[in-house]
Amino acid sequence: MVRLVIKKKICNFNKIIKVDGDKSLSIRSLLISSQSFGKSTIYNLPKSGDILSTINGLKKLGINIILKYNKCFIYGAGLNSFNYKKGISINAGNSGTFARLLLGLLIKSPYEIKIFGDKSLSRRDFLRVISPLEKFGANFKSNRKSKLPLKILGCEFLKPINYIENRGSAQCKSAVILAALNTPGTTVIKAKKSRNHTELFLKYLNLPIKTIRKKNYDLIKITGEKQFKSFKYLIPGDISSSAFFIILTLLSKKSKLKIKNVNINESRTGFIKIVNKMGANVKLVNKKTLYGEPVADICVKSQSSFKPINCPVKLNSNAIDEFLVIFLLASKASGVSVFKKLEELNKKESPRLKLASKILKKMGVKVKLGIGSIKIYGNPNLNIKKKIIINNYRKDHRVFMTSVIAALTLGGEWIIEDMESHTSSFPSFLKILRKLGYEF
Repeated sequence: MVRLVIKKKICNFNKIIKVDGDKSLSIRSLLISSQSFGKSTIYNLPKSGDILSTINGLKKLGINIILKYNKCFIYGAGLNSFNYKKGISINAGNSGTFARLLLGLLIKSPYEIKIFGDKSLSRRDFLRVISPLEKFGANFKSNRKSKLPLKILGCEFLKPINYIENRGSAQCKSAVILAALNTPGTTVIKAKKSRNHTELFLKYLNLPIKTIRKKNYDLIKITGEKQFKSFKYLIPGDISSSAFFIILTLLSKKSKLKIKNVNINESRTGFIKIVNKMGANVKLVNKKTLYGEPVADICVKSQSSFKPINCPVKLNSNAIDEFLVIFLLASKASGVSVFKKLEELNKKESPRLKLASKILKKMGVKVKLGIGSIKIYGNPNLNIKKKIIINNYRKDHRVFMTSVIAALTLGGEWIIEDMESHTSSFPSFLKILRKLGYEF
């Protein structure tokens, strides 16, 4: 176990940075290119644990993948072209995105395949993906009530389905979309609004996918068994990774930051809307569209006061991965902030809502925790002068990075265990902090 000790705040900075490539798009680009014909090239692919798990898993399925500097070459042979031996096992590591989306691509697998992951991933629910995939015709085995490890056996004669996704889970929706690619006929999904990277990706590739946007849901239609050619794709910066540096800048003194070429898909910008409602002034400049996804530079500068928020529930799904650092900002607001209907946070790598409450209380912040809700009584003069130990958080990368940002901006002596946890999603996190002038 490696621990990080932080005893002083970060000094003021004025920098331009780039963050690692978007993890969601990286995993999707690897999976989708594995189903194309020919050599696909992906640029700016991060070397995080989740991405390496995806690459290693695809290699086990017979896909030739070559990493070279900032490029990744994937050699596909079309839909349902995986070539593997009987009895293989695939380690998804910590990546729920890879594990769940991969099940969609294995919908037609002729041999049983075992999927397993680390302790954190093995606690997470897979029934939400198993249920719709069984309707296509796939078969599953699990000795742990639909949790990993599990086995999937595909079906040769798949049938399209009508599916209602009411959790707002982009992973579940995407697993069904990828399964539909291998299925004859048209699959119809009525989905609560969530990240739409998979839909935009397939649209960019001119595949037969149609999205009808309603007020409270999207109606998605996918016609399957349409082969497609290889492609080139540039991964933009990850807005979830950017969020840590946005909050760092807002809570630091006399600092400015520009983050270059970040994905600003509207299904991901709930974080920016929320912090701006709290009085921040986060700006998006140099907007453009690349490979079907909107991209921009993010500009932010520090400030001394923030407003509390009664967070609109409609923004929850568009900021689900950023709430830990949003709670950090709320701890410095001049009043009580209220966040509701966040049960999904406790189904992530760790019970994040419960852990957030625990950490905020350690910081001296008054908190009231409900079932899926949290009230944070902000203190604009919050300045920590005690020792805080962060441990037993299931190596959740976002808990680690949020704790680091809290230590660098709010003071105190912080001892944060499982320092390596951030490498699953954001391996250059500490490197960028050093670029901003902090010495660990």
